[in-house]
Amino acid sequence: MMKKFTIKLMVGVAILFFGFNQVKAQDDLDKLLEAGISDANLLIEGYVDPFMKGFGTSLGSGWYNTAKAHKSAGFDLTVTVNAAYVPDKDLFYDLNALNLSSNITYDKNQAPTIFGTKDVQQIPTYTVTDPNTNESASFDAPEGLDLKEEIGMQAVPVPMAQLGVGIIKNTDIKIRWTPEIDIDDNGTFKLIGFGIMHDVKQHIPGIKNLPFDLSAFVGYTSVSTEVAFDEEVNAGSGGVSTTNGLGVFDVNTLTVQGIISKKFSVLTLYGGLGFNRVRSELKLKGDYVVTDDFGVVDEVYKDPIDLSFKTGGPRMTAGMRLKLAIFTLHADYTVQKYDVLTVGFGFSVR
Repeated sequence: MMKKFTIKLMVGVAILFFGFNQVKAQDDLDKLLEAGISDANLLIEGYVDPFMKGFGTSLGSGWYNTAKAHKSAGFDLTVTVNAAYVPDKDLFYDLNALNLSSNITYDKNQAPTIFGTKDVQQIPTYTVTDPNTNESASFDAPEGLDLKEEIGMQAVPVPMAQLGVGIIKNTDIKIRWTPEIDIDDNGTFKLIGFGIMHDVKQHIPGIKNLPFDLSAFVGYTSVSTEVAFDEEVNAGSGGVSTTNGLGVFDVNTLTVQGIISKKFSVLTLYGGLGFNRVRSELKLKGDYVVTDDFGVVDEVYKDPIDLSFKTGGPRMTAGMRLKLAIFTLHADYTVQKYDVLTVGFGFSVR
């Protein structure tokens, strides 16, 4: 499922927004470009906004399951799934709030986001008028994935594996990393992340001997994906073509938390308080040639899509971990702008 989500977002707007495997007509890109780059960016931004924010929020979770640092040379290897819940209000976006130009009109005031409905009765039809010729063309907005129907929950699931290693002075270094992965022979996916957790209780007189653990944590995760368009898209008369297209998706998240935990035999209760910051970009690069019905070049667009997204704010986490010998199971819930449920397993030594 995550590969499906990733490809939708990374292959670029021609697949992401107009989804040739989902949208009925394959000439919607040139119709929208005729309305202008500004309108195209606004509509695409509204459509993908929940994914950009939810994916980044999920990336910032699952870093820890205890506030107790490893001893020197101790380590843990943990696999988690972080699911950022998409609120109902983000299943649609308000077209009236986008400040679209007069070149484009619509028959409904809201459109489904990428996580919204597939119900054709709730999907608006856009009518685009070429300001130069006054000719009009109509097409339907893209449908959503309908998460509840597809995966059984209204959330963005992000799997993650990480290694934690104890170094000196009750400090853990945490690493998230994947080698560069090929996507369908024309794209790449890369992930890297670093975190550090340090026991701060040892520096506070009067509480360092009390029976709980208290640490500070900082983590950073970065994902970079690129997919090349080496073949033409709907080329010919009345279409759009490109031979150097490139879809780019980048997201990075910064997480800062104070963590407290208390161990009761094999059970550890833990909690965290702090904030996260998510920054992401979606771009469609290259030269896109729009031709009229007679095959004459009407317009050439260079790097037509360039979108940036920001989210973040305070976050509060509560969870529990069960440790049997060296094996661990844990689950926690983080309250923030997009709430996140994390479940995971692994093993921990020293």
